[in-house]
Formats: sequence, structure tokens, C-alpha cells
Amino acid sequence: MAIVGGLDLHRKQVTFDLVDTVTGVCHRGRIAPADRESFREWLAGMDRQRVDLAVEGCTGWRFVVEECQTAGVRAHLAEPAEVAGLKGRRQHAKTDRLDARHLRELLEAGKLPECWIPPGHLLEVRAKVRLYKDLLEERCGWQQRVHATLFHLGVPAQTRLFDCDPGGLARLEALSPATRQTTAVALRMIDALDRELSALRAELVAFGRRQPGCRELQHEYGIGALTAVVIWSEFGDARRFRNSRNAVRHTGLDISVYSSDGKRSRGHLTRQGPPLLRWALYEAGRCAARQTSPDHAYYEQVARRVGKQRAALSVARKLARRCHHRLRALGEDALAPVE
Repeated sequence: MAIVGGLDLHRKQVTFDLVDTVTGVCHRGRIAPADRESFREWLAGMDRQRVDLAVEGCTGWRFVVEECQTAGVRAHLAEPAEVAGLKGRRQHAKTDRLDARHLRELLEAGKLPECWIPPGHLLEVRAKVRLYKDLLEERCGWQQRVHATLFHLGVPAQTRLFDCDPGGLARLEALSPATRQTTAVALRMIDALDRELSALRAELVAFGRRQPGCRELQHEYGIGALTAVVIWSEFGDARRFRNSRNAVRHTGLDISVYSSDGKRSRGHLTRQGPPLLRWALYEAGRCAARQTSPDHAYYEQVARRVGKQRAALSVARKLARRCHHRLRALGEDALAPVE
């Protein structure tokens, strides 16, 4: 490597720390504002030689990596938590320059914990999947707000309020004007979210029915076209996992236990992974409660012992292993773009 550098990203500026491994000359400074055009101009001012830059996988890494790839610069995406752990337990001064230098030193020593950089088409689908989940959560929030408002006024539970039940809506006329206004606004917001969700869901389902990796995942019971797109986009390249155990660890569904001498804590989920991936696998695992599921017997056995929720999580871990094997068997076709 001729030039090695570390980048510390912020919304207003990017701090860099570069060193020429041949001459030993260091260059430090800031790129402001922290946008694509400014960073592109900074890359254009570099000498035409091999350049390796390390950047943490936090908000903003995408445009940095894309501009580095366009300029022929090798970008290394670092795992933020592991990078912070490599600083040691001693408390030191924390500045942007020190963070950039720390990344550069790890990269120069070959100790940088790197993340997989997804291709552009997968990042686009991942952004749509996360938008869908955000809209879904916002819709659920408006529903809960209406139910809480009605309960606060002592209104009987309206189980079909959001199914446009005429009887349920008619009973709302007896409420105070402010409550009627609150409920009306919430229902309009829910209708608007439903329209956005329907259009986005149709787009994702159409993609899931055409993409080879998504179609392969749908062979697993409980994984439909939409769930397959979520798992595919958040799982990424299955070949980067050495085995299915590491794939489960990536999902955050693995169990962590603290045990020392005679002390042993109760196991808990690590949750160190994409939340959407856990959500999709858990929803697919809940389908094992159906008698037609091939995992129904296993689900019932675990449910009798530790409950239905943990049983669904156990099935979700099995599905994570199967998804890993299916995507890994496809090879390059698993991440093939859809025209």
C-alpha cells in the first residue's frame, strides 16, 4: 500500500489521517462540507497511486465508499463496535483526529475488523425494505394512539375500528369534539399510510418473485415473497459466513450466556445484528404453529417446555441456518440483480 488513511465521518465534516508508507509523510485535515461533491474533489487531488482508506460503517459511509470505488481507491468498511473495542479499556482523549488515526493504524497493521460492502442494487432494495418497515411501525403507532385515546375516555374496545365498521364509527359520534378530531386525523393518516404500504409492498413482492435468491428462500415454509426480500436484503452474501452458526450469530438470534465457576446467568438473545432480519425470521418462525408446517412437532415440543414465543425463536434460528445454506449453494446467482 502506497497511501493508507483513516476517515472519521460527521454530518458537517470528514476528518482524514493519511500516511505515505514509502516516504513516511503524514497528511491530516478536514473535508468540509461532508457531501459527495466535496469528497470527490478531495479524492481527485490525490496522486495516482494505490490508496487504501478505512471508514467506519456508520451513517454516511455509502457515498464515501461509492466515490472511492469510482475513483479507483480501495475502501475498507470497518465494524464500529469492534473498532471501539480495539482502543482498549484505558480512557484516552477522544477527538476526531485520534479516531481517524486509529482507523489508519489498524488498516496499516492489517488488524482492521472489516464489514462486507453490499453491491449497489442490494442497497437500493434494502432501503425500500426499511422504508416499508418504518411505514408499518408508523401505522401501528397511529392505531395505538387511537385505542389509547378511546380507552382514556372509557369507550368500549373497538376491535374492528380500523376495518371501517359502521357500528364502531357511529359510536364515536358521542365523543367530545377534540376526541373526534383526533380520531379522524388518525384514520386519515392510517389511510394515507395504507396507500403507500400497498404500493411499496406490491413492488417488493414483484421483486421477490423474480430475484433468484428470493425465489430460493421461498421454498422454506413460512417465507413468502415479501419476507424473502427482507431476509435476502439484510442477509447479504452468505458466502462470507464460515458456517451456519456464524450466520445465526449475524442475525442476533443466538443465545448469550455468562457462566463463571458456580454462577450462571439466564441466557438471552444477543440482538447484535439487523433488526429487520430478526423480525422477518421471527414472523416466519411463528408459522410453525400451523399443523401443516414441517417444524410443527419441534415447535410444539419447545412450546410446551419454554413457551410459544421462544419456540418461534427456535424455529427462526433453524430457518436462518437453512437460508444460509440455500443462498450459499446458489453462489453468484444469489445476489444477481433483476432487470
